[in-house]
Parts: sequence; C-alpha cells; structure tokens
Amino acid sequence: MRKVMAKWPHWAGYAAAVWALCYGALGLFWALDGSGFPFGRSDPDWEPGLSVLGEATPEAAAPVIAVLGALGAVAGLAIARGVRRGRTVLLGFAWLAAVALTVVVTDNRVLMLVAYAPLLVVFAFTGVPGGQPMSELVPWSRINLFIVLVGGLLWALAALAYQRRTAARCMMCGRSEHGSARWATPQAARRWGLRAVVVAAAIPALYDASRFAWAAGIPLGITEEFWRWLDESGLRWGGLFLSLMGLGGAILTLGLVQRWGEVYPRWIWFKAGRPVPPMLAVIPASLVSVIVLSGGLTYWRLRMVHGFGDWDMWATWVPSLVWPLWGVALAAAALAYYLRRRGACRACGHGGRLEAELTAERG
Repeated sequence: MRKVMAKWPHWAGYAAAVWALCYGALGLFWALDGSGFPFGRSDPDWEPGLSVLGEATPEAAAPVIAVLGALGAVAGLAIARGVRRGRTVLLGFAWLAAVALTVVVTDNRVLMLVAYAPLLVVFAFTGVPGGQPMSELVPWSRINLFIVLVGGLLWALAALAYQRRTAARCMMCGRSEHGSARWATPQAARRWGLRAVVVAAAIPALYDASRFAWAAGIPLGITEEFWRWLDESGLRWGGLFLSLMGLGGAILTLGLVQRWGEVYPRWIWFKAGRPVPPMLAVIPASLVSVIVLSGGLTYWRLRMVHGFGDWDMWATWVPSLVWPLWGVALAAAALAYYLRRRGACRACGHGGRLEAELTAERG
C-alpha cells in the first residue's frame, strides 16, 4: 500500500478518468429510466436546502451526469499522460470537478456518518436500538455521497499532479529548482500554522460545550421542552458521543503544532521516540477539513431556507455556521504541518532531513 501511495502522481489521473467513466455510466443508466437516482425528491432524506441538487430530476440531471462523465474520462486520460496543449482548460476542469464533488455536491450527511461510524459498526453486529433497519440509517443516497467525495478527492490529486508536472516542479513534493516560496518555508509555516491550529481547535468548543451541558441536564441554548424530548429519546447521549469525538479531534488538532505530534510520546511505548509519519496526520486532517467544510455549507443553505429567527434554539444551529471557517483553518493547519515535516524529497533531493532536526533537538 505504501508503494502504491508513493506513486500517486502517476496513477491519479487514470483513477479520476475511471471514476468519471463509471459515474457517467451511472448517469446514462438513470437517463434510460434506471432506478436508484440518488438526488432530488427521490432522496429519502430530502428537505429544502439540504442538497444543491435537491430539485434535480433524472430526466434533466442524468444526461448531464453522463456527458460530464464522458468528458471527465477524456480529460483524466489527457492529464495522466501530461498533455500540455489546453493546459489551462484541463486544470480548470480538474480543480472545478474537485471542488464541486468534495464540498458542493456533498452535504452534512457525510459528516454525520463519519462521526457515527463507530456506533454504526456496533449496530451492524447488535442491531439498531428500536429495531430500525440499517438500510434506513445508511440508504443508497448517503452511500452515493461518499462515492462522490471519493471522486472529488481523485480529481484533486490528479489536478495537483498535473499542475506540478506541467510547471516543471517535483511531482512528489512540489518544489522547484528555485526552492520553496517564502510562505512555504518551515519557519513561515510554523508561524501561520499555529494561528490556523488555534482557530481549528477553538471553533468546535461552542458545539461541544452545549452538548456536554445537555448531557449534564442543562438545556443550554434549547428550550426545556426540546431538552425533555432529547432526554426521553436518548439523543442527548448521542450528542455527548459527538462532543467526545469533537474533543478528541481538537486534541489531535493541537498535535499539529506540538512535539508529540511529530515524535511518538513515551506512553506509546512500542513507538516512543520515533518520528510520526507526516501523512499519518496530514491525510486524516485534510479529509476531515473537506467534510467539515461541506457540512458547514449545508447548514448555511438550510438557514437560508428556514431563516435565522429561531433564537430560543440557537445551540442547534449557530455553532454550525462557523464550520466553513473550521474546515478552512484545519486544511491550513494540515498544510503547515506538511510543509514543516516533509523533509528531504527522495525524488528530487530538495529539502532538509527531519531525522537530523530531531537529533539536534534531543541533543
């Protein structure tokens, strides 16, 4: 697996092309009256503002999906082969596809499923409390959002590799012969990365505080009636679970600027003193940043539809409105961590050595 990931600049374009071809084939299937169209009012989760495709119909949207899939397959192959003619168009298509699929078409249901993933694993063996079938918790429309997210991530990788390749930069680390830009040096990344980490760790605090209060019997930011309903239904404990997940995430976010985020601490005895692989932190933080950004945009859409006047229930929606900033800050924090930790590139030889830096710190 490590060898496959190390060669991502070479296969990302082909993977994006295959994904586009397969999803385009799904669009053709839906256009020909096939079942399972996951958008629009056929979505069992449908409500106004939830999805940007909430009013899409198979008759109108499916042919567009089929055409875009075919175009994506062609563009992906051109990107994979490093075709320079039409570079601006190809880059624009790839980045537009990446943004649209990761943060626009997806919505907060991806975040919800990721947050509840441990419980869903337990429910798969024990059954859902109350007898609700798993198919209602994870319907096809929600699974489709993950497929869309994967497609967006593949397009982001393909765009990044193609951009580096056609700009005479190292495809692995992105450095050029002239070195890194001033903002991308380890020293600069440490400064602005610290600010990004503070924002990314602080924003979830308001959300977590309200849910901890609910679990303790304090109806912070909600009505007494709503709190009683949460208590009777047991959902206040679900909120507590999410808050604990958020607290754990905030602690891990702080690790992006702490020594224990770079070197395994003593309590991890089988790894103590060894450098933490940078991608072990960068990949999860980057994925969460995309999911949080998409979820935050969803809550803004919902508020634009339902309004901002429900102030006696502010804790159910106000904290979510700053999630787009949380997502951007977390992405910046992950980027800063990567720039500080990437060390010498095995492909081009540019950069310093993390091992030497750690040795000097210990000495």
